[in-house]
Amino acid sequence: MINRKTALGAAGAAMLLVLGANAAAAQDVTLKLHQFLPAQSAVPSQILDVWADKVEADSDGRIKIDRFPSMQLGGTPSELVDQAIDGVADIVWTVVGYTPGRFPSTEVFELPFFVADPKAASYAYWKMYEDGMQDEFKGLHMLGTWVHGPGLFHTTDPVDAPTDLQGMKIRGGSRLVNEMLAAVGATPVGMPVPAVSESLSKGVIDGATLPWEVTSSLKVAELVGNHTDFEGNGLYTLTFILAMNQASYDGLPDDIQAVIDANSGLDFSIRAAEVNLAADAPSKQIAIDLGNAFHTIDQATVETVWMPLVAPIYDNWVADMDSKGYDGQAMIDRARALMADYSAAQ
Repeated sequence: MINRKTALGAAGAAMLLVLGANAAAAQDVTLKLHQFLPAQSAVPSQILDVWADKVEADSDGRIKIDRFPSMQLGGTPSELVDQAIDGVADIVWTVVGYTPGRFPSTEVFELPFFVADPKAASYAYWKMYEDGMQDEFKGLHMLGTWVHGPGLFHTTDPVDAPTDLQGMKIRGGSRLVNEMLAAVGATPVGMPVPAVSESLSKGVIDGATLPWEVTSSLKVAELVGNHTDFEGNGLYTLTFILAMNQASYDGLPDDIQAVIDANSGLDFSIRAAEVNLAADAPSKQIAIDLGNAFHTIDQATVETVWMPLVAPIYDNWVADMDSKGYDGQAMIDRARALMADYSAAQ
């Protein structure tokens, strides 16, 4: 009897050790994902959470991704890239333009009236990242590159022509967007998205350039009464990255890396852009329901009135890129060709 009890006890202890080891192993890979938007916003809830949930599920629970919205790990949105490089966070999602001039190649997709289809632009963005942008992102393992839906004006007073922007302080989200604002007569005010609501409510700014999808979480439609969009190519887009600390990625087992790789890259980038674009409509509906005014600039007016004002931005950007050792015009041509290739294949 004693021997039998001893044997059973030893077997039970061994099983507990195995179970404990498995439980520990299941928690070995925990990654911190940090970003600046509230958790309920479209990008966190419909893109980042979906991506993280899929990675966790595909790993059979071996990967756990803790999500930290609204800069809960500290710092400012402009510091997110360095937080990923320095290991403060394992993964970050951010707007590349929050660190102006640091990743110059990505700016090609932020030129005014350049992008018609964010999915095509995101396809081109990933292809160009693979072809030549990687050196700009040392210390990071790229998971996704995409752009949002068409950016537009959300203003307290109507904007039907560039002259309407005279004297208006408008929020811009990147260096090139601010240049575009100045070119069309507005006073650009650079700030990250989380500051927009308070700045509008306090009259610090008279409007903002934003895609529709982010306006709902910021309650922009409740703070302004006018929205101006453009036929054809959108007024502008901003470039996003979802990126991982390179050392964190390199330290993962091969099979865990494979799970992350399978859920990242070109297809993910295009899907993310598609989700961003689809999220525009519900946010726009809020403004419709509030009785806000909508102004659409037709294609002919864009080409004859607005484009001549912003055309020098292209020339200046090409010259700036050339001075940095890039071929600016070749990058514009390459981006346009890739976007055309994607559109033709659909």
